[in-house]
Amino acid sequence: MADFTSGFWDLYIGIITLLSIAGCGLLLWSQSVHKVKLAADGSSQPATETTGHVWDDDLTELNTPMPRWWMWLFFITIVFALAYLLLYPGLGSYAGKLGWKSSGEYQQELKKAEADYGPLFAGYAGKDLKAVAADPQAHAIGERLFLTYCAQCHGSDARGNKGFPNLTDGDWLYGGDPSVIKTTILKGRNGMMPPMGAALGSDADVENVAHYVKSLSGLTADPLKVAFGKAKFGACAACHGADAHGNQMLGAPNLTDKVWLYGGSAETIMETIRKGRTNTMPAFEDFLGEAKVHVLAAYVWSLSNEAKELAEK
Repeated sequence: MADFTSGFWDLYIGIITLLSIAGCGLLLWSQSVHKVKLAADGSSQPATETTGHVWDDDLTELNTPMPRWWMWLFFITIVFALAYLLLYPGLGSYAGKLGWKSSGEYQQELKKAEADYGPLFAGYAGKDLKAVAADPQAHAIGERLFLTYCAQCHGSDARGNKGFPNLTDGDWLYGGDPSVIKTTILKGRNGMMPPMGAALGSDADVENVAHYVKSLSGLTADPLKVAFGKAKFGACAACHGADAHGNQMLGAPNLTDKVWLYGGSAETIMETIRKGRTNTMPAFEDFLGEAKVHVLAAYVWSLSNEAKELAEK
């Protein structure tokens, strides 16, 4: 869709906008030239005309011109609209005489914020992440950054959701060291569990492996299916390891710790095996910058570490 560009829509929007304003002006003008009939007795009072509509026996709808003050007020809004469209963007790609852009205003706000708060983040950038995590002010700043940029996926309490990891339980796909967490936030992650249905063979084999995986974390499973599934688990061992403890270098989860990203039911595990999973953690390096990510990473690390440990480390 990025290649679908056309100047037609800019022209279309501009024409429709101007025609709408011109139509309003024409309607007002047509009403402003309407002559008010005077009363038959020769007085200066307007004659009483009705539309012929009567309700409740005596409630008559009169046919009188619009008040002059209301019409002039409408004319003023038309002049204002034309002046606005001349100075500001509103007619397709026309940028306006003032050259104002919402993106430009946003960039100015970012520059001002960087000038005001940049030194604060720079002061934390040179400190060890664990020391930053133990700093109350840095912790409060990191929390606000988390609520702004991370809570949409991981939740305001950082306990995650289906498909989004819990950041408070100490279980890490790529490792929980502060430097690794910082790298994850800076560079992002692309996790992919390939579809394994065809590699395992039949649907029965997929079900057997699912029951074996359930048994690894102590969940209730069919013993016979567990035995057959264990023999087939070799197809999964390349990533999860022969002991199913996972591989943080690959982001392959530990299947023995009772932590489930999508759920631990047999049906969900079978769906994962059969169809695979694809997860993307966006990179924030260009958006936030390393100094802010440094503080954010310290906060995320602190979520799975006790306050006592923070003070000791």
